[in-house]
Amino acid sequence: MGAVFSRAGMLPILVLQALSEYTRSDSKPPVTAVLLVANVLIYLRWPPLLDRALPAIDEVWFNPYLVVKNGDLKRFFLSPLYHMGESHLVYNMMSLLWKGVQLETSVGSLEFAAMVATLLTMSQGITLLLAKTLLLFFDHETAYYYEHAVGFSGVLFALKVVLNSQFSGDLFTYVHGIVVPARYAAWAELVLIQLFVPGVSFLGHLGGVLAGIFYLRLRGLRGGSDPLSSLFGGAAAVLSWPVRFLRQMFRRRPPTGRRGNTVGGAGRPGRGMSGGAWRCPTCTYDNSGWSDVCEMCSTERPGHAFGARRASGHPAGLPVEELRRRRLDRFDR
Repeated sequence: MGAVFSRAGMLPILVLQALSEYTRSDSKPPVTAVLLVANVLIYLRWPPLLDRALPAIDEVWFNPYLVVKNGDLKRFFLSPLYHMGESHLVYNMMSLLWKGVQLETSVGSLEFAAMVATLLTMSQGITLLLAKTLLLFFDHETAYYYEHAVGFSGVLFALKVVLNSQFSGDLFTYVHGIVVPARYAAWAELVLIQLFVPGVSFLGHLGGVLAGIFYLRLRGLRGGSDPLSSLFGGAAAVLSWPVRFLRQMFRRRPPTGRRGNTVGGAGRPGRGMSGGAWRCPTCTYDNSGWSDVCEMCSTERPGHAFGARRASGHPAGLPVEELRRRRLDRFDR
């Protein structure tokens, strides 16, 4: 590892800055730390096992022509993790450290990871779309379609847009020594870097800014939730549906009385009952609301104008022994 740092003059500065930031911060955002370490190790191609597994930088340049022609997803997704030199790497990682700590602390590690994955995909896709559009409508702009680019800058521009969206409209910030409204900081940095830093990918940075804007619009449409998190949540709901269906099928149902009625219990409406069950005043059997005569002892329903026969004592005119016999016959069926 000493040999690695001996040829990495600016990397110790990045390491010290990261350690300082994490030491004085109450929260220790893990996703930001993983992104920093991953970018540094990919640049150093260390340890040797990683060196043998990683493709060379010539195989991952983001080149719109090769991505479209060959359907090369390796160039599409890996190019943001490669850097051309130490200054390129350190500048991007210092920016990631600043933005990542604030955003991950604000939204949580899981949402921040989904945010980075979404913004990386969107920024690369928008850059590809811009390059293809320029080729189709402006023949003299074919250079953008064939240019090669690597680096995390597009994602950083998108993160800058998302971070600055949290500030009010009257807040100002510094962009390379110039005071600008926070909401326009990403646009100002896009122009200034293009003017003063030669060889940068204008379309890559512009794609990042537009990705940040579209990401915020998608979050607004989804009530503030991350699009990728919502997608994962929807996929999890679909995949768990068979389990929930089987659980519902085998769930133990409470026992029900005969014909939806109960004996000696509280009368409650059953399936097909109109107005609820009624209790027989003679044998206390709970009958369906559709019945005008007790199914157990043939006593007429109290207060119902089915017939004029209402005798005192036992309304049906049946002796007690006959009522007992009918009740036993009823439950022996």
